[in-house]
Amino acid sequence: MLFYCRRMQGLEHPTRWPERFGRPSCPRPPGEGLAALPLITHCFQHHPDYHVLLTTTTTASFQVIKDQLPEGVIYQFFPLDIPYVIDRFLGYWSPFALVLMESELWPNLIISASAKGIAVTMVNARMSVRSFNNWLRPLARPLISFMLSNLALIAPLSTAEAVRFQLLQASPYIINFAGDLKYAVGNFNIPAKAIMEIEDLQKQFCGRPVWMAASIHKCEQGVVLWVHEELMRVYPDLLTIIVPRHPQHGQQMIQELKSQGINVALRSKSETIFPSTSFYVVDTLGELRSMYRATPIAVIGGSFAPSLGGHNISEAAAAGCAVLTGPHVGHFSHMVMKLLQSDSFSVLQVEGKRELTEAVSLLLGDAETLKARQNAARRAFSLVSEGVIHGVWNLMDAHVLKKGCC
Repeated sequence: MLFYCRRMQGLEHPTRWPERFGRPSCPRPPGEGLAALPLITHCFQHHPDYHVLLTTTTTASFQVIKDQLPEGVIYQFFPLDIPYVIDRFLGYWSPFALVLMESELWPNLIISASAKGIAVTMVNARMSVRSFNNWLRPLARPLISFMLSNLALIAPLSTAEAVRFQLLQASPYIINFAGDLKYAVGNFNIPAKAIMEIEDLQKQFCGRPVWMAASIHKCEQGVVLWVHEELMRVYPDLLTIIVPRHPQHGQQMIQELKSQGINVALRSKSETIFPSTSFYVVDTLGELRSMYRATPIAVIGGSFAPSLGGHNISEAAAAGCAVLTGPHVGHFSHMVMKLLQSDSFSVLQVEGKRELTEAVSLLLGDAETLKARQNAARRAFSLVSEGVIHGVWNLMDAHVLKKGCC
């Protein structure tokens, strides 16, 4: 019933939803398969004979990655975590290893795969305080302990999360650090077509002061609009780029802005940015990395409301933006800390909309400070990201791949 409701709400793919019940939509190739997005390119470089199967659970993820995967990657929607569905899925694809990302703890998948002799790993493993407390409950603790006992490797993001996994009875011998794969995302090449589009977009800026608010949630829109209005007092020709976290919220924002007589250009309709355009709303999926290269200042959303958990700032740093974020960075606090440790000028964390206004105003009006923060962000990213993919791959090679090939 829940799945039917999700289909009716457009949260499942209209034609590929049978994959969620373990029914494949493409032929299975001979040989091995594994799943882990940040490692795919590295895998193909070192093991061109491997077959890589990538799964995601949402249509949004599908839209973002469908045109960015290396040739040869098999893509499927992740099946529902129901025993008979999981058995059908594993029986068809017959992988020798599974890589779960971050907090993707699927009980039936883990238990069934382990019983079939398939090595299961967690990479970029997260265990928030809230999740930890939930798993500590009397009915949940035996399940999590049993699941963790079936894992071959856990690569956590931080020491605190490693301790939480151990307290839930994960073996200390399978817990190993390698770094955060989100840093590696910024290293991916931008397609030539996207670079040309960026250059065309920058020409439309016509030398105007520009800043971008990225991955903005609906509850943060008020902050962005307030900051824009305040900045307009000093920079009347200001252009504000907004990338909503969810594109459908962008449509609502556009209607609100237009009802106030504000000139807005829409990315999804390829609308031109005119000198009179105040807002450019990027209501598309999969273009955030490209947009970071089009703007000098990036304010990362998901950080201006306590209920949100921040978003990845490394892509903006890799692109050489001056990076700003709000006070509520949640799971990304370790990323902020790492970048700041590498270069104290790489990220500016502000407390609220007034401090954000002052910071953006300074960057727009002081070219030297702007350049210094851009260089610091790029330099810190380079230092932090170096060797992350190799580190994770070496762990997988030692704990999973070599054993699986024996």
